[in-house]
Amino acid sequence: MSTRNLSALTLFFAAIAAAATCGGHGTRETMIVSPKWLADHLKDSNLVILAVGDKKNYDAGHIPGSRYIEFKEVGVEGPTGLILELPPMPRLAEVFGKYGVGNDSRVVVYRLTDSSLTQAARVLMTLDAMGLGKNASMLDGNAEIWKEEGGAVTTDIPSVTSGKIAPCPQDDVIANLDFVRGNLHKAGVRILDARSPDVYNGDPKSARDGFRSGHIEGAGNVHYSSLLTEKGKFLPLAELQAKFVGAGVKPGDRVITYCFIGQQASALYWISRYAGYETRLYDGSMNEWSQHPELPIEPRP
Repeated sequence: MSTRNLSALTLFFAAIAAAATCGGHGTRETMIVSPKWLADHLKDSNLVILAVGDKKNYDAGHIPGSRYIEFKEVGVEGPTGLILELPPMPRLAEVFGKYGVGNDSRVVVYRLTDSSLTQAARVLMTLDAMGLGKNASMLDGNAEIWKEEGGAVTTDIPSVTSGKIAPCPQDDVIANLDFVRGNLHKAGVRILDARSPDVYNGDPKSARDGFRSGHIEGAGNVHYSSLLTEKGKFLPLAELQAKFVGAGVKPGDRVITYCFIGQQASALYWISRYAGYETRLYDGSMNEWSQHPELPIEPRP
């Protein structure tokens, strides 16, 4: 067999192997893991832990083996000029591969502080869009909770072997403008705003330059920070589900989350799926919606 044919076969079988470990979404058992679970699995050969937040917090002490991921590599200004858009899949494969992620990796993302919840969720949403969400998890709690519950920390920087990723993009993660516009007031679809109630209600004190005040017409409101306890863990499942029910989500509804630029909505996206709803993230969010004055908002100016 020629070298060229052998290479083609190698690529063919590699694609088949990747497909077997790529695609689909996580389950309630995998999407959020406890500090104890992570401590028990620290030595798993396929485990990749990604720390998200301020680099100085990582340098002061982090979960053994965890790699600090630069959020700016995942959260980029897109080609259409929006502040935050999903980068192209080849670029994402390169970025996550650099941190050791492969198609067969079990990835756990954790927050160095509570303020990095939305960034950590954005990383997870990105992995989900790449087809790696089935094996991706959020740690229940930040670095302080990890330490409080007996988790070890280190200042050692782990050596990383690059991973190889063959993305299989999922078409049910990102919602574009046409999708959202086409589902306004549609039965069985509930649009949720992840921003604070004052922003949602159009409080003039919360106004931002370049963004229309108020919310997408008909949208409900679940502030992303209300998903956490005062200590920084996620609320119990029943309380999380009650947040969605209180915002008008009915059994069997599909959910679309949005915010200013798609970052806060990433946290709501992840927890919405965890709560059992088929969910998409409107990545353009109000950054894009505001550029179209013909699109309806509430309260009306």
